[in-house]
Amino acid sequence: MSANSQLTMAVHALCWLELAARRGRSSLTSSEIAASLANNPVQVRRSLGRLRDAELVSVTGRGPGAGWTLARPAEAVTLFDVYDALGDTGPFALHAHDPNPECTVGGGIRPVLETVYDGVRDVMAQQLRATTIAGVLEEILANDEAGSAARDSLRA
Repeated sequence: MSANSQLTMAVHALCWLELAARRGRSSLTSSEIAASLANNPVQVRRSLGRLRDAELVSVTGRGPGAGWTLARPAEAVTLFDVYDALGDTGPFALHAHDPNPECTVGGGIRPVLETVYDGVRDVMAQQLRATTIAGVLEEILANDEAGSAARDSLRA
């Protein structure tokens, strides 16, 4: 069983777009974003298309060379906005099919787990709403500075 990494990939792409903007780049192509993600540009475009539909990113131009940019300031984009745009349903899901209603466990498990999972989603949503793309990028950059300093001290 593997975790869904769509949210992670989308947050990565948005942080990359924000960093590029801070460094003077008005937009990045799907290929440039895909290179940072070590992913396929087609998959990146699919993901960014959903973010575009939610007005989190915008596209400049058409065809080869078209670029992506944040549609609003990174401080105004929460991880919940991204999560919601992707249409994710949470970290857990109920059975893919109805369990046996004649079984004691099969007949009663759904309502119990729905309550538990709803609680998990509420806590998760609260944390995602409290975290912005700008905040994630700032933490990445702070960690990078600390890592760079440590790497430099090893060379001396």
